[in-house]
Amino acid sequence: MKKSFDELTIADDFMFCKVMQDEGLCKEFLEMVLADKIGKITYLSSQDAVFTGLESKSVRLDLLVKDETGKSYDIEMQVSNEHNLPKRMRYYQAAIDIAFLDKGSHYKALNDSYIIFVCLFDAIGKGKPLYTFENMCLEDKQTPLQDGTKKVIINAEAFGKAEDAELKGFLEYLKTGAINTEYTERIETMIQAVKHNEQARKEYRFMSGFEMDAREEGMQQGFSAGSRQTKLETAKLMRYENLGLDLISKITGLSVEEIEKL
Repeated sequence: MKKSFDELTIADDFMFCKVMQDEGLCKEFLEMVLADKIGKITYLSSQDAVFTGLESKSVRLDLLVKDETGKSYDIEMQVSNEHNLPKRMRYYQAAIDIAFLDKGSHYKALNDSYIIFVCLFDAIGKGKPLYTFENMCLEDKQTPLQDGTKKVIINAEAFGKAEDAELKGFLEYLKTGAINTEYTERIETMIQAVKHNEQARKEYRFMSGFEMDAREEGMQQGFSAGSRQTKLETAKLMRYENLGLDLISKITGLSVEEIEKL
């Protein structure tokens, strides 16, 4: 059963996305996880749909971030273990590359890219708080392919093993809700602000309802995205509530042009 809006925590993807839309909190999160400074954030968007083709599976990214150096960061919150993370990360990387390399562009135009999954469980099973992967030569075990991609899996379950105090505090907050650093205090303050925002409450209500309708229709009709009629009806209700066209488009998958005609 879907949580009520007032029960949401940082570990719920809706609230995680809302909190991380704050550039300062998001930048600090990335620098903490990557143990490195990043450039100024120039683009930050939540729930971006990435379409790779009419017959291909589309993906919806929790958070897509770009910095002034051109690097991109896809950040995903994952509460339950569906045992598909490695293949899912592979597909997300391919989808992002296809979406952002313009036709006719040289392969060198592909920017450096990071895919980061924030998990409440140990997806790899080695008891480490962080797992960072990049393509490496098997023959000498040390030469990287230098394809500009890295994949990071966070294991909040192992917060006690994190060496960095800030990272340990954040992972413990993710797993237990304990507020024990200045950073987690700021996150909790942001969460309380979101919970007092009626617009955010409406967004969550519509997103939850749309997901449930899509799931039910997917079971009945054999596909998971929900029917076009459900999308249109949801979009009409959201327009009635004066939600923004871009937000409606993100939630329903309809184009802004289609929504304007409703």
